[in-house]
Amino acid sequence: MKAEIAVMTAENIDEDAIRRGGEILKNGGLVAFPTETVYGLGGNALDSKASMKIYAAKGRPSDNPLIVHIADIRDLDRIVTEVPEKARILADKYWPGPLTMILPKADIVPKETTGGLDSVAVRFPSDRIAQELIRSAGGYVAAPSANTSGRPSPTTAQHVAEDLGEAIDMIIDGGQVNIGLESTIVDFTEDIPVVLRPGYISLEMLQETLGDVRMDKGLIKPDSKVHPKAPGMKYRHYAPKADLAIVEGPTEQVISEIEKRAKEAEEKGQKVGIIATDETKGRYSHGIIKSIGSREQEETIAHHLYEVLRDFDSCNVSAIYSEAFFTPRMGQAIMNRLLKAAGHKIINVQEEEENDSTGM
Repeated sequence: MKAEIAVMTAENIDEDAIRRGGEILKNGGLVAFPTETVYGLGGNALDSKASMKIYAAKGRPSDNPLIVHIADIRDLDRIVTEVPEKARILADKYWPGPLTMILPKADIVPKETTGGLDSVAVRFPSDRIAQELIRSAGGYVAAPSANTSGRPSPTTAQHVAEDLGEAIDMIIDGGQVNIGLESTIVDFTEDIPVVLRPGYISLEMLQETLGDVRMDKGLIKPDSKVHPKAPGMKYRHYAPKADLAIVEGPTEQVISEIEKRAKEAEEKGQKVGIIATDETKGRYSHGIIKSIGSREQEETIAHHLYEVLRDFDSCNVSAIYSEAFFTPRMGQAIMNRLLKAAGHKIINVQEEEENDSTGM
């Protein structure tokens, strides 16, 4: 059965559709909805069966925690046992917004929602449609990204329909999302706050607010034996159907290397995708070239990342080569997602040249 689709905007909310969505969630069903980051797949966070339905619909491993979305800061104290002072400081500054905090969970939150952990990930989204739906559903909506597990996250309702249209009850179409990358996740169950997933709110922004904040070592070198404390830490995510490799190094050498590889593939009769920027797209003459945005406006790169990865799926390319995007503020978050999408496959042009010159 195909999901019902309700179209609305933050300025013109369909109250009847929100009410229907709230009832579906209260009764254990699943509703996809927009947030400022990506589209979420919502279920009743306090219903263990609803959480298991989310895992089943996505094909998601059940040890991968779900984020509980709230729409009233006063609702936080019901689902956690403690809110450290630094967590309250962050909540005051960044909620509602693209920030998720991991806190010790209260008994009311089932372990099916938290991936078996004694902590719970909580977020207060700023999107008005999301807030209205959460309130209508009773205040607590567990929602990972509304895509098939491992696929690029959805930034439009169409992406949700492609992946989950026949597996869920309702899709609320609120147009294209604003940010395009998932929320920053900060763990407050340790003595020093730890970033488990970078996002729009950068490590530097967190350190300016709190002082000592650390980046989780698993972000640099993933460990498959470690039980994930936050969504997306353990498994390959955001992946297009084609093999993706990131080419990094000085700009001129990166362009030359991607050009060379695209030309060689074309000579073998293969189609190759190239992820470039507004500044470099005119420099390529081989392959299917898509600009992800401008390095001068790094938010555009974050905004279009998943959309571009999904676009290549419809082009039937056998491989995708992407420039690296170490931009000043959001580069950490962009590269985190891109590396996961590529299965950490990196081509360093300087290392390649050294290997060529030494005959290795």
